[in-house]
Amino acid sequence: MTSLPSETVGDAYTDSTAWELLADLSDLGDRMPGHEGEAAGASLVADAFEEAGLSEVSTTEFPIPGWWRGEASLTVDHDGRTMSFGGSHELVELPGTPSGEVSGEIVDMGYGLPEDFEDVDLSGCIAMASSLTPDDYGRWVHRSEKYDYAAESGAEGFIFYNHIEGSLPPTGDVGHTNGPGPIPAVGLSKELGSRLARHCDEVPGDGGVDATLSVEARNEPATSANVEAVVGPDTDEEVLYTAHVDAHDVGVGANDNGFGSALVVGVGRVLASIEDDLETRVRLVVFGAEETGLYGSYYWSHTHDLDRVKCVLNVDGAGYSRNLEIYPHGASGLGEAFEEVSEEFDVPIVVEDGLRPHSDHWPFVQRGVAAGQGRSTAEGSGRGWGHTHGDTLDKLDVRDLRELTVLCAAGVAKLAESDREIGGRDPGSVKEEAIEEGHDVGMKATDSWPWGEARPWPWADELE
Repeated sequence: MTSLPSETVGDAYTDSTAWELLADLSDLGDRMPGHEGEAAGASLVADAFEEAGLSEVSTTEFPIPGWWRGEASLTVDHDGRTMSFGGSHELVELPGTPSGEVSGEIVDMGYGLPEDFEDVDLSGCIAMASSLTPDDYGRWVHRSEKYDYAAESGAEGFIFYNHIEGSLPPTGDVGHTNGPGPIPAVGLSKELGSRLARHCDEVPGDGGVDATLSVEARNEPATSANVEAVVGPDTDEEVLYTAHVDAHDVGVGANDNGFGSALVVGVGRVLASIEDDLETRVRLVVFGAEETGLYGSYYWSHTHDLDRVKCVLNVDGAGYSRNLEIYPHGASGLGEAFEEVSEEFDVPIVVEDGLRPHSDHWPFVQRGVAAGQGRSTAEGSGRGWGHTHGDTLDKLDVRDLRELTVLCAAGVAKLAESDREIGGRDPGSVKEEAIEEGHDVGMKATDSWPWGEARPWPWADELE
């Protein structure tokens, strides 16, 4: 059984390397996929890999549909008054939105659940939906799903308003892989969304709030990149520990996912210090362009031999606390390794059942590879201030980063034990579980259901 030496643990609890990288990534500001800041972030990660003593550091570029934010505004007419909103604390565009100006009655679709749109004709209207999914609904309804329901119901535009107070309009892509979506879309703060909702009718045509939504955006080809390095012996199998370097441009992406990138470097540094004790090679990968379609992880998984991947642990959304959660997605042995870490360090690590079909582990899970997600939780965290301009470094704690670095490094070292069996899954069983948990409804609505007709990726021809 592989355990971290006490001096290695002590060094990790006092090291500031990963935190300094996180601060540097946060200071870049805009790390939107395909933008200069994302490339600068990838370069910082590559340099950090080198300084950590890792081997075979490389950067691999790939094409993506790029998106650049322009101006956006919402003008509302109500009770003979005209009000205009356009400040950064009120609304932001959703990546993938097309340019355009549309007018119509705003119709509040509540949570924006599939049943909320059944038999509703939104022609000539602007649909509005909350970012919240009820706790008892059984699955999380993604923003892009609500957007597509609105478009399919005939809406001229889409408004997505936050359920977290603090003047934090949420961003996030609208889920169209190879170009802009069909209708303009913006995110509104909870405060503005609640204000509009007071005057909206649930039934189109009942004389609610009339509005004009104006959006300017640029959609054109761009380039992203994956950065990777290895540590340990040259073995046929590899354990992957991953995160993503990109972030939405409305903020600095400190938690999502600068924290994850810093964790990958921190874990790599710890593993480099015990390299002679590793029994299987570990590959550290920081993907690009996660936020707009998981492009980096899809590209990697389609350009490498997955038979060589023993397992994957992807970290995303890990900066809320030091309360580590592992979602093994039914991969036998993966959760057990972290249960051993929990016992060894006498700290709680929760191993959860169920699928999380978002973030960079998903391209591996859907193809039967043993792949899990690591994240952390705090009371009421949820999405929280993620995907807003509130995702800043001051909300994070260096102590959380250090503790999670130690716990994840200890877990990855156990996953790398040559006699530890980690079992993948038949893709058919993953499909069945996705249907049982209701994920198929949303993924089919957004053309991301991997067991149907595959979406054409921008590099599909290159891979054939």
